[in-house]
Amino acid sequence: EFLLMNHPLDCPICDQGGECDLQDQSMAFGGDRSRFEDMGHDGKRAVANKNIGPLVKTIMTRCIHCTRCVRFGNEVAGVEDLGTSGRGGVMEIGTYVEKMFKSELSGNVIDLCPVGALTSKPYAFTARPWELRRTESIDVMDAVGCNIVVQTRGGEVMRVIPAENEDINEEWISDKTRFAYDGLKRQRITEPFVKGSDGVLRPDIWENALVALARVMNTRVGNEIAAISGDFTDAETLFSFRQLLHKCDSEMLMTEDSFPMMGSGADLRSSYLFNTTIAGLEDSDLVLLIGTNPRFEAPLINTRIRKTWRTSPVDLKVGVVGADTDLTYPTTHLGDSPATLVDIANGFHPFSQDLKAAKRPVVMVGSSLLNRADSAPLSQIISKIVSQTNPDPGWNVMNVIHRNASQVAALDLGYKPGVQDLSNVKLLFLLGSDTGKVTREQLHPDCVVVYIGSHGDNGASIADVVLPGAAYTEKAATYVNTEGRAQRTTKAANPPGLAREDWKIVRALSEIADFTLSFNDITELRSEMSTVAPHLLRCGELEAANYFTQSAALYKTSTTQSLSDDPLHPPVARLKDFYMTDSISRASQTMAKCVKACEDLV
Repeated sequence: EFLLMNHPLDCPICDQGGECDLQDQSMAFGGDRSRFEDMGHDGKRAVANKNIGPLVKTIMTRCIHCTRCVRFGNEVAGVEDLGTSGRGGVMEIGTYVEKMFKSELSGNVIDLCPVGALTSKPYAFTARPWELRRTESIDVMDAVGCNIVVQTRGGEVMRVIPAENEDINEEWISDKTRFAYDGLKRQRITEPFVKGSDGVLRPDIWENALVALARVMNTRVGNEIAAISGDFTDAETLFSFRQLLHKCDSEMLMTEDSFPMMGSGADLRSSYLFNTTIAGLEDSDLVLLIGTNPRFEAPLINTRIRKTWRTSPVDLKVGVVGADTDLTYPTTHLGDSPATLVDIANGFHPFSQDLKAAKRPVVMVGSSLLNRADSAPLSQIISKIVSQTNPDPGWNVMNVIHRNASQVAALDLGYKPGVQDLSNVKLLFLLGSDTGKVTREQLHPDCVVVYIGSHGDNGASIADVVLPGAAYTEKAATYVNTEGRAQRTTKAANPPGLAREDWKIVRALSEIADFTLSFNDITELRSEMSTVAPHLLRCGELEAANYFTQSAALYKTSTTQSLSDDPLHPPVARLKDFYMTDSISRASQTMAKCVKACEDLV
């Protein structure tokens, strides 16, 4: 009754209606009339709304001062922007001076708020909870593999909220995961396009596009045909293309992200996985970050590190080799040059003693560091650092933080890391490859470029044939996260227009080109895929890596190469760079507003 005393009668127009804790309390325990009498006839209190950015809408008159949002900012996000001012009846929650809630996790306060004081600004007044269809799925905006619930109405994605998984994301998701869904409605490729003799892409029907492409395939032999996987390519599509190119006698299967082939290279999974596991971070007593910014590359891994720092019984030490940025917990900046790693490896740096004394150390390497020209000698030095630690039995020290959701599955299926020499390639398939690493200048003059993907982005701009694929919310597909855990998305909506699931496009093309693949449906495809990588069918289970000793030994036998003097700075070091990193988030108006807000609001 005291909570309702000053609460406005906004339920009919409140976005929290239908999932409001206060409604539930009133319904379960409340009377049918109020006993409160306003003796002074002052009316209910009213509070001015706060502008805390383009993602969270505030109606502070509804606030009941539970301070969940304040505690989330202070304890989980590590951004102490929200707080209380005033006392008693004039107490308010806010930022004191108007500014943006600058956190990559700010949207989680929407789930925490028990009333309608903090709601989603992009979702405002669009739907009611009982109108929405819930579909549990997996996020692919980064390589963490957060569990999510996609809520749709009439085939349109209306919002994305977290699903609980203690091993991966607990109950949190990043703002890009939560709010970039409007990018699924924009810049979509909805029908096949074929480039005419005048160099202009024109819409065509599936039959014409596939027949024309099959004719080109039949004039190319062996390694003249190549495929490059992008950020969102699922395991089924990767396997389908693997089988198709092997039938064409081609081994040119590549990923956009590179990986050094020195030592064990990508042959042993322990070289490229997050071996400690995400949940295992909570048991660590020392973390060394090399060339990575987990706050923006993998926000939920960064949240685990902060949780460990805050709740661990031991004093967690975090050393950083790279950019000196705010990671929301205390860090020791050791330097930003490869020479710092050499000093640590040789025992000349003070941090070397901390590493040797730690019982559960964690070394995290950013995937951007593995794309450098000197990634091979860097990997050799990092392997030397890891080999000099003295961890408890069974504790895995080496970890790689990948940035895109398809990389681990591609490496598991035998794709070569990094874009190889394309000068002799005459038919190139871009499987949602949109980072701009492939340009026309790298290709043979007669090369035909085929783009298979959901969005008109960098890849489609250089293509001769564009085939519309399905986004991650429009297919049941398998992805492997950075720790090696296979998970499966669930189809929540249909692909727009004439778009089809990517593996179906590959299957149709194989038949027309007379390289018919042996499977006819997704069940047969997965059954065949299990003969190559059986762990891809064990969804939700962590497939741990092995051969750590052998991997370290192979690095020791490799020849030493020279290091570059370039600093080990990660590509995403600021919040404004976090929001638009792939074809879906670049098509999102909400993410564009976030970038602008980061520039405008202090």
